[in-house]
Amino acid sequence: MSYLETTRNIYRDAALTPDVGLCCTTNPIWELPGLKIPKIMQEMNYGCGSTVHPRDLSKNPKILYVGVGGGMELLQFAYFSRTKGGVIGVDSVDEMLEASRKNFTEAELQNNWFKSDFVKLKKGDALDLPVAENSIDVAAQNCLFNIFKTEDLKKALEEMYRVLKPNGRLVMSDPICEQPMKDELRNDERLRALCLSGSLSLNDYLKALTDVGFGTIEIRARKPYRILDPKHYPTDELIFIESVEVAAIKDPMPEDGPCIFTGKAAIYYGDEDYFDDKKSHVLLQNQPLAVCDKTAAALADLNRNDIFISESTFHYDGGGCC
Repeated sequence: MSYLETTRNIYRDAALTPDVGLCCTTNPIWELPGLKIPKIMQEMNYGCGSTVHPRDLSKNPKILYVGVGGGMELLQFAYFSRTKGGVIGVDSVDEMLEASRKNFTEAELQNNWFKSDFVKLKKGDALDLPVAENSIDVAAQNCLFNIFKTEDLKKALEEMYRVLKPNGRLVMSDPICEQPMKDELRNDERLRALCLSGSLSLNDYLKALTDVGFGTIEIRARKPYRILDPKHYPTDELIFIESVEVAAIKDPMPEDGPCIFTGKAAIYYGDEDYFDDKKSHVLLQNQPLAVCDKTAAALADLNRNDIFISESTFHYDGGGCC
């Protein structure tokens, strides 16, 4: 049995019998006017963060969500679109698609604005999406791509890139891990399917995105997720796993490499009203400017004593140098 089939079996079981502990997120449940999320959707929230960001969702975007879970994030996306077929949900597990359909019926009873046909559910595979190229404004996945091994991850990201319109964005939440893992962990199909042993380092995760062509990357959150300890897992040491929320934008790749925002800011505190680096970056006197890591490094190389560069906060919320 392949690791992908093991994954499907686990999520088939989770569709038939909700498993509250399968994944976990510290994100609070959305509290928006008129939005009520059925309890069953909350119990089937098999993610490690959130991919729903209101600033991505203006101007009636066409939205794709891969790996539907219990439908909670699909409902949240539909809250912002409210159009027939405005959200497409793709999953390879029939039982999960059927569970979502039932959950949408319950959501209709609790939300007078919601209609089930706002979401179009499709049987499909992340490695071969049943979606036309250049047709999606916002694509999303939550705690799915970390399951894939290297070649399959590349295919899944290439598929997301293919279906996105120019300047469209891929919004993701996945576990990451900075510590090395033994092969026994990496090759455990069940632990990989449970979103534990497939976690990449942050740099490798970002490189996978830029390697397929995404020119701008935003890190929106980074927080604790799980511990693998020797008493319960095949490891000799404690392994700390985090979750990261990232948006990858289908911008043209800059000649000098991708713009990756990790939450750095530059502050000019010199005697003039502003500082212009002549590369389209203007720092107003004592006003922070969000900068990508590439711009932060270039400013630091100037060796000025009137520009402060902050450390990465791993939280970026728009605006900035690019």
